[in-house]
Amino acid sequence: MFRAIADVLRQIGGAIATVVTLPFRALARLFGGASSSARGGGRGRARRV
Repeated sequence: MFRAIADVLRQIGGAIATVVTLPFRALARLFGGASSSARGGGRGRARRV
């Protein structure tokens, strides 16, 4: 019983963490891509997290 409740809370926490970190990851990708193109490197390796 308690394990099921803990699993649900863990999933909710994971979803909240994903939603909170998405804008920061998008900004990091935006600025990372801008800095690499400014150096003339074009687009570097695409990294999937």
